[in-house]
Amino acid sequence: MIKKLIQHLIIIINQSSILVGGQAVIEGVLMRVPGAYATAVRSPKGEILVDCHAFQSILEKYNLKNIIILRGVVGLFESMKIGFKTLQWSADIAESNEEQHSKTNPIVEFFLSLLSILFVLTIFFIGPLSLASFIIEKEMNGNPIYYNIVAGLFRISFFLIYLIAISQMKDVYRLFQYHGAEHKTVYNFESGEKLDINMAQKFPTQHPRCGTSFVFIIMIIGIITFSVIDSLFLYSFGSLDLLVRIIMHILFIPLVAGFGYEILKLTAKHRNNIIFIILAKPGLWLQNITTKKPTDNQLEIAITALKSAFGDTIIDYEGKKHIAEAIE
Repeated sequence: MIKKLIQHLIIIINQSSILVGGQAVIEGVLMRVPGAYATAVRSPKGEILVDCHAFQSILEKYNLKNIIILRGVVGLFESMKIGFKTLQWSADIAESNEEQHSKTNPIVEFFLSLLSILFVLTIFFIGPLSLASFIIEKEMNGNPIYYNIVAGLFRISFFLIYLIAISQMKDVYRLFQYHGAEHKTVYNFESGEKLDINMAQKFPTQHPRCGTSFVFIIMIIGIITFSVIDSLFLYSFGSLDLLVRIIMHILFIPLVAGFGYEILKLTAKHRNNIIFIILAKPGLWLQNITTKKPTDNQLEIAITALKSAFGDTIIDYEGKKHIAEAIE
C-alpha cells in the first residue's frame, strides 16, 4: 500500500507541463524533449540503464497546440501515461535483485492500486468537501464562494501534511533528491552552459515549471473554478448536496487542470514579471519539501537521461540559452 501511495505521489508532484522536463522515478530520472523521452536509472549493481522512446504528442499530430485549455488536458494525460509506464519500468529494475522476489498477485495489485487512488481522492476531494459541509452551516451553503474557499484551504492543508509526513521516509527522500537532480539538469540545459555535473550542481533545485507548483496552482484555480461551477449548478437546479458536489468536482478535474496549465505556462514564460513572480512563489516554497540536493551520482543519471532523450540532436540545442517555450 505504501509503495502505491509513493507511486501516486511521484506522478502528482513531478508532472512537467512544458517540454524539456521530466520526473524523478525509482533510482532514476525521466527526461522528455521534443519528439522523444528517455529514462536513466541506476541498477542495484550500480550500472546505468537507459530506456529511450520516440514520441509525438496528439497535440502536434492533429495541430491542436494552440487550443487553450484542451492542450493542458491532453498534455497532462500524456505526461501521466508516460510517467506511469516509466515508473513501473524503474520499479521492476529496483526490485530485480530482491531475494526470493515474487510477483504480487494481480488481484492484490488491483485492490492496492484502488485503495491508493481512493486515499488520494479522499485527501483532495472527499475530505475537504465533507469538512467544508460540516463547518459551514446550512444557510451559508448557498454561497459557493465561501464553501470552496474553506474546502480549498483544507485541501492545501492536507496536501502539505501529506508531503511533510511522507518526506520523512528514506525512499521518498532519495526520490526528492532525484527530483532535485532533474531540476538542476534542466536549469543547466536552459542556461546554455555545457551539460556537466559540476556546472549542474551550481543551479537551484526549485524550478517554476515543476509539478509541485502545478498542483498548488491547480488548488488555487480550483477554488475559483469550482465556485463558478457550483454557482451555475445552484442557479439551474436550486440545490446541491454533498455527494453531487463531490462527483461533479471530480469530473471537472480536467477543466481545472487545463486552466492550471495555462497559468503555469504564463508563469514560466514571464518569470521576470512581478505578478507572475508572486504567483510562482508558493509553488517554489513548496519545492523545499519535494526537492533535495542531489549527489553527483544522481546528477549523472539526470544528465544521461537528458542527453539520451536528445540523442544526436543535442548539438542543435546545447550551448544556447533557452526559456520555457524556446524549444517547443
